[in-house]
Amino acid sequence: MNKEITKKELDIVYFISFCIEQYKVHISASGAEVMDLFDKYGVTEYLFENFEVLHTESHQWLIEEIDEFIRQRRKENEQ
Repeated sequence: MNKEITKKELDIVYFISFCIEQYKVHISASGAEVMDLFDKYGVTEYLFENFEVLHTESHQWLIEEIDEFIRQRRKENEQ
């Protein structure tokens, strides 16, 4: 099956890549470590599902949002 990627899908991929790179610097980790963290807590899905709102925010706000999202997921996992 040959499916073309839409501009919006490409924008979302670039956005998620940007978030990974920014978060990698924020926590001084490798890209693989950030991907493991994002996979563990569902961050990638969150970024994908909320792209319309999130992509308009500053990179610093995004970092804080990701930190908060991970904190909340960790809390939920502890209960």
